[in-house]
Order: sequence, then C-alpha cells, then structure tokens
Amino acid sequence: MTHHPPGTPAAPPTAGVPATGHGSAPAANGMGLVYLATAVSALGGMLFGYDIGVISGAILFIKKAFSLSAGLEEIVVSSVLLGSLIGAAGGGVLADRLGRRRLLIVTAAVFGLGAIGAALAPGTASLIAARVVAGAAIGAASFVAPLYISELAPAAIRGKLVSINQVALTSGIVVSYLVDYAFAPSHAWRWMFALAVVPAAAFGIGLLFVPNSPRWLVSRGHAGRARAVLGRIRAADQVAGELADIEHSLAQQKPHWSELASPLLRPAMIVGVGLAIAQQVTGINTVIYYAPTIFKFAGLSSAPAAILASVGVGVVNVALTLVAMQLIDRIGRRPLLLGSLAGMALSLAVLGVAFSLPHGSGSLGLIAVVSLMAYVGSFAIGLGPVFWLLLSEIYPLRIRSRAMSIGTFANWAANLIVAISFLTLTQVLGKPATFWLYGVVSIGAWLFAFFLVPETRGRSLEQIEAHWRAGKPPRAL
Repeated sequence: MTHHPPGTPAAPPTAGVPATGHGSAPAANGMGLVYLATAVSALGGMLFGYDIGVISGAILFIKKAFSLSAGLEEIVVSSVLLGSLIGAAGGGVLADRLGRRRLLIVTAAVFGLGAIGAALAPGTASLIAARVVAGAAIGAASFVAPLYISELAPAAIRGKLVSINQVALTSGIVVSYLVDYAFAPSHAWRWMFALAVVPAAAFGIGLLFVPNSPRWLVSRGHAGRARAVLGRIRAADQVAGELADIEHSLAQQKPHWSELASPLLRPAMIVGVGLAIAQQVTGINTVIYYAPTIFKFAGLSSAPAAILASVGVGVVNVALTLVAMQLIDRIGRRPLLLGSLAGMALSLAVLGVAFSLPHGSGSLGLIAVVSLMAYVGSFAIGLGPVFWLLLSEIYPLRIRSRAMSIGTFANWAANLIVAISFLTLTQVLGKPATFWLYGVVSIGAWLFAFFLVPETRGRSLEQIEAHWRAGKPPRAL
C-alpha cells in the first residue's frame, strides 16, 4: 500500500485512466473470472435461502418426532436466527482479519457442519445447537458474499452482479421447498437438512478457484498482489487507475462510531434501521418459515400438499425479485417500496378474512394460497430488494460498513422476534387477528417510507452524502 508523508494529500486517481468502468472493457477471460466469482459467492445466498426455507417443511415432522410444544417449535425454527445474530455481529471483524474469500470458505465449512449436526441430531437440544451453528455461518455470509462481489465487480455492472445474491437467496428457498416436498411422503426430515451439504461443499470448493478481493489486499498492505488480481479481472489500461483509486479511498477513510449518531447523519441511520426492522415486522419470514403450517391451517390437510403450495409461493418470490431488478433503476426506489408495502397490507387483510371464514369452507384454501402469493410477490418487488439497496446507498463511504452492520443486526434481531412469536400470536390473538396485525404494521411502514425514505435513483453516492451533510430532510433528495 502506498504511504504518504504527513501533511501530504493522497494521490488522486491516475489521470486519464478511469477505474469506474468507463475505460476499455475488461478482457473476456477477466470478466469470466468475475462471473465465476459472482456465481460461487452467490452460493452463499443460496445456502442462506435453503436453510431458512427447509425448516418450513421439516418442522411438520420434527414436532411429531420430538413431541414439541408450540414454544419449543418456535425455538427450533428461530434458533438459526440466534446464530445469525452472532455471525452478523462478528463477521465484520473477521472479514477484515481473514479476508472476504477466506471467511466465506470458513462459513461454507461451518454451514456444512451445522447441516450434518441437524441431520444426525438425537434430540431437541442437539438440533437447536446445530441450527445455531448453521445460523452463525449464514449471518456472516449474508453480508460478506455481496461485499466480496461488489469489491470484484466493475462499477458499470456492480448493481446487477450484487443482485444475483438476492436471486440466489430466493432460489435457495424454492429448492428447499422442492426438497421438502420430495421427502415429505417418507417423513425424512433428516435428509432435508443433510442435502444442504451439497451446495455447502460446492461453495467451499468453488472459492478455492477465485481471487482475493483487491480492496482487502490493499488494506492489508499487499498492493502488489492486488495489482496482480486486478490484472486478471480488468483491462490493462484500467489497473493502475483503479489501484490508485483504492489506495486514495482507503487513505481518506477514518471511520468513527460517534459519527453515526451525529445530527447530520441521524436521518440516514433512522431510515436504514427503520427499514431493517420494517422488512421483518411486516411478517415476511412467518411465511417463509411457516408456509406449509399456514396452508395446513387453511385446510390443506396433507403435508405434501401444503409443501407443494409453498413451492408456488417460492417461485413467485424468485420471479418478482427478477422483475424488481429490471425496474429498480427505471422507476425508482420509492415507487417500488410504497407499492410493495401497500400490496402487502392489502393481501394480509385478505388473508385475515380468509381465516375468519368457517373452518372447512371450500374457498378458504384457495383464498389463502392466492393472498399469500400476492403478499410474497408484493414483498419481492419492493421491500425485499429495495431495503438492501438503500442500505448500501444512503451512508457516507467511510462509515458505510459500520452503519450497514448496525442495520443488518437490527434486521436479524427483528427477524428473530417475529419468528419466535408467530405461533404464540396465532394462539393468543387468533389467526385472523395475527395477519391483520401484520397488515397494520405494514401500513405504519408505508407511512414511515412515505415521509422519511429518500429517492436515490440517479444520484451519485457523493450527492447523497452531500445531501445529508447539508442538513436537508430525506424527501428533499
């Protein structure tokens, strides 16, 4: 890494050699390596999706095998989230010390161990412990994988490449539902967990063939190795300029935790943490974790039928996430976010009405399936991807990772609270009132987004930062 004498400003990016994707296109083999690294890293997102989805089918048989009460059932489902909180809290430090690629290799191994432990668990306590272990790997990979992709990708296509991780996550949920469906007739819940070893192994092995992040290498004083990596993934006339940009950027970064609470950046923190909580307390993961259970509530009596209906929900999730990727830079973040929350509130209201019908009503199952799909589709086209995008846009560069870690932790914490309370709420309030409660929260989230969330489309990160520094309100952006 280049060092500058005291009082001497860091060198600006090399003149005439842009590092932002506007120079010569990278060689085909260089882009091939970037695409390979993106695909391999996205397997981390698939593991994330698989693990949060597979429990929805497995729990139907686990609660019988281990005679679980509703409280223990919630703990088994939610234990992975406790591990995810641990992984999210410690992953940032480990990503800096070990490097993004090496930490991802560790998470692949840890996830594999957690999957094997869950498959072989002789009782409830060991199953919960295995789920916590797997959750720790998920918590770290959930942000390290997109971080690694963003640090390798050319700026011109960074957004789409990073979004592949979200598509992989939703695809992992669908795969988990299909696995659940395949093993449901034999009640083979242990195999549902065990098969996660396959993508975990592919994830870990694939990472052996992709490079370290050049940004991380520079931060550890290995500028020569960073130059070599850039030489493999960029056009020759881009390497020097991008390396200079990285060194210049790092030289300017002196993050301080206290700045996160400063009056100028407080609105950005409120937006980020508020959306992090809203994404979960509107109930999305009750559907992901408990979809077959909800369908059984609705009268789909057999486990395979309930799981198959959940596959349809997962397909809608993937399809609408792909649509969101195409629209998010065309019509903006706010329209998608507000439309998403409105659709979620409406579909939750209909879902509550469905469950208020007399049990055994022929229309109950159909209304439940359609309204759940509408709810998931509404989430996937807005609140799902927009939250993570805004979280990466609204903070100044030198405190972005710390601010994002706070938002991510808040997101996992809210996820845990919702997951561990869903069955209890259905018992205390009743099923209709539980879904109406989530609908009311969605309306509150819509009001929060309408009054506080800025539109960042077409704005550079520097313009967004300047907006906060000027002390202007969010919507003025």
